[in-house]
Amino acid sequence: MKNNIFTGCGVAAAAPMHSDGSVNLKKYADFIDELIQKGVDAIIVNGTTGESATLTDEEQYNIICCAKDTINHRVPLIAGAGSNDTRHAARLALNARNAGSDAILSVTPYYNKANESGLIEHYSYITKWCQLPTIIYNVPSRTGVNIKPETYAKLAENPFICAVKEASGNVAQAARTLALCGDKIDIYSGSDELTVPFLSIGAKGVISVAANVVPKEMQELCSLYFDGKTLEAARKQTALMPLIDALFSDVNPIPVKEALNIMGYDFGPCRLPLGNMEESKKENLRAVLEHYEIL
Repeated sequence: MKNNIFTGCGVAAAAPMHSDGSVNLKKYADFIDELIQKGVDAIIVNGTTGESATLTDEEQYNIICCAKDTINHRVPLIAGAGSNDTRHAARLALNARNAGSDAILSVTPYYNKANESGLIEHYSYITKWCQLPTIIYNVPSRTGVNIKPETYAKLAENPFICAVKEASGNVAQAARTLALCGDKIDIYSGSDELTVPFLSIGAKGVISVAANVVPKEMQELCSLYFDGKTLEAARKQTALMPLIDALFSDVNPIPVKEALNIMGYDFGPCRLPLGNMEESKKENLRAVLEHYEIL
């Protein structure tokens, strides 16, 4: 049995920017500290929500260092370290190790559409270099690649591959993965709206976008489930659906960053090529935040 990286609610942290588009590390540190104080179980930086695709290697390194110093061992720090270039992904993973990350989140190679042997060699190469606990990030809607349960069973033989962030939206596929892999691999829901369904098949938690906005609520949802209060957890899941839908009414992280700006956090805009939300979507997002008494 491999070590569990975290159980419960990990937050895929959004990245605050200055008006000139540079990363605001001071605001990042303050935000991470607030998330921890509100009870989240892990911090994930340099992921999709953190706009990793537009960050330089140096920016990613500095973000990890900032997060490490802020967290100060209170919760695990997981750093995104993925690329469609295996050597670049390994370099990012090694940088994450050197900056003090506890684990990495490594997205499947996008655009290239790697076959099974390519995926296995890709992750073998990365983990050989960084030797950190690794969460594979399966998000076929963005990458064009969906990892099959049978492939996970082979990947799970790698001692450093500990978990999967499953963002395929396919609960049945995740159940088959757990059936094949047993305790060799953990699963985290990569979809806020499927947190309870994933927990019900044995997932260890969620890597959440919504937790940027409602960290206490997402952490409580997980805690309720693990405390055996499954009906209460299910009710909380359904109660949060309008908010979750609003936070995915445009391409992530556009809505969650807009929500944080509406809430007064001054996170700035997303970097191009992500543009601004339409006014009608902004108005709906504000209305939803008001409904939940977040404003």
